Amino acid sequence: MLKATNVTKTYQGGKITALQNFSIEVPTASVYGLLGPNGAGKTTFIRIVNQILAPDSGEILIDGEKLAPHHISKIGYMPEERGLYKNMTLGDQLLYFGELKGMSRADALQQAKFWFEKLGMEQWWKKKLSELSKGMAQKLQFVVTVLHRPKLLILDEPFSGFDPVNANLIKDQILYLKNEGTTIILSTHRMESVEELCDSVALINHSKKVLDGNIFEVREAFKKNIFSVTLSDVQEEKLQAFKLEHPLSNLSVNHGLYSFELQGGSSQNALLELLLPVGKVRTFDEKIPSMNEVFINAVSGHS
Repeated sequence: MLKATNVTKTYQGGKITALQNFSIEVPTASVYGLLGPNGAGKTTFIRIVNQILAPDSGEILIDGEKLAPHHISKIGYMPEERGLYKNMTLGDQLLYFGELKGMSRADALQQAKFWFEKLGMEQWWKKKLSELSKGMAQKLQFVVTVLHRPKLLILDEPFSGFDPVNANLIKDQILYLKNEGTTIILSTHRMESVEELCDSVALINHSKKVLDGNIFEVREAFKKNIFSVTLSDVQEEKLQAFKLEHPLSNLSVNHGLYSFELQGGSSQNALLELLLPVGKVRTFDEKIPSMNEVFINAVSGHS
């Protein structure tokens, strides 16, 4: 859906580099995580895609076409800094923003009613934004963003201001839109949301792409070959002999269950075979790093 090739953007006559040879490919009908610490270059890239800024060099393709003004109608953008009218009713705002995106008033009304019902907002039509809580205003901002059914949806910190219930509601709508064929770029610092929603990710640090790829493959690349093991019916002598060859960490014993972590120097099956004579294996799991651990390790490794 979106392909960026060697996109570079500088400020102050080239003194400050916001993006340097940044390249990604965002598959159609997927959720793509755009990650990075504050100031890494994420917002600059998003603004370039939305044609708020122009790159110094590089190219962006949308559906195989070079990025052009007519693509704006295919893009929905929910910025981190929200922009709605406080003293306009919610219904009027939705119709206004829908028409700005090229929708007929009838289509905008139909879609607005659809989303109001879907998000439990039916009673809010004549309310003004100034009467709403921050979380309620966030719901409206989401509806404004998706009202024209964009092919490419860019969400910058979409869960900010939501309680857990409404955050889950918005997650459900993101997955609904993905299943309907929408391509979604998600920029967030909530790594648990990245794990739940994203198919692929790219991480930017200091204006450069540090890593990208399928989220499972990215997490696999950062694993340290550590296994979490629980045994029962342990034979102490054999456990001591095993420890000499394979040092354990975080060993604890509770009601006859021995739990520990083990650095694997061989294959999983080989380790499991070595453990079988020691005791009855209750659990044997490889520790795959979370996206939060990947984020911290990748950023600290490219400081």
